[in-house]
Amino acid sequence: MKKQNCWEIKKCGRDPGGSRSEEFGVCPAASDTSSDSINSGRNAGRLCWAVAGTFCGGKVQGVFAQKQVSCMACEVFKEVKSEEGNNFTLLKSVNTCLSFKE
Repeated sequence: MKKQNCWEIKKCGRDPGGSRSEEFGVCPAASDTSSDSINSGRNAGRLCWAVAGTFCGGKVQGVFAQKQVSCMACEVFKEVKSEEGNNFTLLKSVNTCLSFKE
């Protein structure tokens, strides 16, 4: 089964060409090409919690430090973490990806 990106899981329609992209714009997670393939996702579709300015819960979210509690309780975060297991990447830094190990 194909691993889904956040916009597919949440059905927000804010991916490029999505049903709500003209109304609300394309989500930064859907357009962040620098995060492509992290956690087996397209762009930042499986790293959305680490992207500033995502639109979740009906409002624009801030940086990871501001939204981390709500993101870690989100079904997208939980699904990606579960599917990726030991290969799960929590945050992306400029030079490397930080992995989350239990």
